Amino acid sequence: MDEFRPVADALLYLAGSWRLERSVRDLAGTDEGTFTGITTFSPLDDGGGRGLLHHESGTFVWQGVARPAERTLHLFPGTAPGTVDVRFADGRPFHDLDLASGRWVTDHPCAADLYRGEFTALDTDRWRTVWRVAGPAKDLVLTTDYTRDRQSF
Repeated sequence: MDEFRPVADALLYLAGSWRLERSVRDLAGTDEGTFTGITTFSPLDDGGGRGLLHHESGTFVWQGVARPAERTLHLFPGTAPGTVDVRFADGRPFHDLDLASGRWVTDHPCAADLYRGEFTALDTDRWRTVWRVAGPAKDLVLTTDYTRDRQSF
């Protein structure tokens, strides 16, 4: 088991570029996929300059077919110091994040499915997310390992 690294300020910790590798497993079948790419957390141009724009882009391979994929999220300071309010690009709430202990578990209901995310800060340059998606529409595990991209500095 990996050790957790306490993080006093999650927004400060996440800022910058990260290489990512994600595995996607369909627990209801035998399908597996991968996503490899880059995610960047850059200052959010929201007029207040208090958040981060999370943009992820790369290649998703599913059932042997590779295709480009990307997503964008907005991260804002949470209600307590060092916490984060994560929102979809359209402003809808996604989940909260508090890495003060180095590990955080959160839920996101999506229609009849439930997304349960576990976030782990491993050290200054590595963190991991594991999303377990369960419900009538999906039965998945998505594991993503992030490594700080020092070349972008």
